[in-house]
Amino acid sequence: MELSNVYVRNIYSEFLKDKADILLCSLALEPLTSIRRNPSKIEQGRFREIFGEDVVEWCEDGVYLPERPSFTHDPLFHSGTYYVQEAGSMFVGHIVKHLLKDLDQDLTVLDLCAAPGGKSTDLLSVLPKSSLLVANEVIKSRCPILAENVAKWGYSNVVVTNNDPRDFSKLTSLFDIVVVDAPCSGEGMFRKDSEAIEQWSEDNVELCVARQKRILADVWPSLKEGGYLLYSTCTFNSHENDDNVEWIINELGAEIVEIPSFESILRTNMSGYQFAPGLTKSEGFFVAVLRKVSSDGETIKFKSQKGGVKSDVSINYLNDNYLYKLKGEIVKAYPMDLYQRMINIESLLHSVHSGIAVATQKGKDFIPQADLALAIDFKRGLFPEVELSKEDAIKFLSKENLLFRDAPLGYLLLTYLSQPLGFVKNLGNRSNNLHPMARRIRNVQ
Repeated sequence: MELSNVYVRNIYSEFLKDKADILLCSLALEPLTSIRRNPSKIEQGRFREIFGEDVVEWCEDGVYLPERPSFTHDPLFHSGTYYVQEAGSMFVGHIVKHLLKDLDQDLTVLDLCAAPGGKSTDLLSVLPKSSLLVANEVIKSRCPILAENVAKWGYSNVVVTNNDPRDFSKLTSLFDIVVVDAPCSGEGMFRKDSEAIEQWSEDNVELCVARQKRILADVWPSLKEGGYLLYSTCTFNSHENDDNVEWIINELGAEIVEIPSFESILRTNMSGYQFAPGLTKSEGFFVAVLRKVSSDGETIKFKSQKGGVKSDVSINYLNDNYLYKLKGEIVKAYPMDLYQRMINIESLLHSVHSGIAVATQKGKDFIPQADLALAIDFKRGLFPEVELSKEDAIKFLSKENLLFRDAPLGYLLLTYLSQPLGFVKNLGNRSNNLHPMARRIRNVQ
């Protein structure tokens, strides 16, 4: 497909006017690479010392890299110290920070189309820890990477689910914020993915519009009256963006919400925020913020357990107040104040991850789980620590067995640049590598 054809030029001109040519020319350039730090794992100064100070304008935790490195071979990537995310998408965190000024601290938030986890990890970083995030992915094969990225980020106040949007209609008026990063025609991916160009067509745009409306209508009852919808796509055309915003307002019952923005970010006719190569320092991303003005009835009522809830085992690996519950042999930790809400949601949806898997119980022994090391509330000092070189860190992440002749016997916490990576059991003349097989690095250079 020729990107300069009349149709493409026209749909871009709807909001770009005389700047459409700038966008079309920029699509031939190399895409930018940006990452966002985990504020609970590394200080901003140290992060910029390692990765540079080319800061994303609308996200103080984001930086641009001069070139795209091999993230697979960076132990800090595997430790959840940062997330690789397109800069425009980081604007979601900026939006939610602004909305929090007018909201309670005890929120329930839904990221409906969450895989691979960029917006979910951003939400976890900016939401109060007293809030609960439901990160959903409808495509089953994409759920493992979502659950893995959430686990690496280290927060416990999240439930990862695998449900169709229509399954959320029964959770009436539950969510304070719903994020819908809808499947789209992917015009914003043209610079990064040649297949996006080959798969693009006018018919596909219309198909996407219909799918987006179906998704929005299905999830709409679960948003509270007065709650906020963040509707986003990674495309440019007004059919999937502004036209759908107008449809949400007129058909579902909503009003536009203005968010403090930046001069470099384009505004569309319906007050959406549009990022575009050559015009903003980003790839293609669109987002609009809407407030629900209609009601779909009373908030769903959950049952509460009588007599309170107690831990199943007497361990204490995490800071703050946690419940430790047995799920088969796996000990999972849940924030005490959120536990009832989390299990109620799990009872109504297909959950694939929740809380933090901290250990496997084998008789009287508790074998530490990898996710315990990655948890932001992990109590450092419970296990002897061994700082690894980058070479040995890669060997550990490749699930090779390392020798620790000078370290204590038993379970060791391995770190790289002081960031926890995982556990081994040191047996003296050898060690058992407890890194999950599903996460091991392959094709080590």
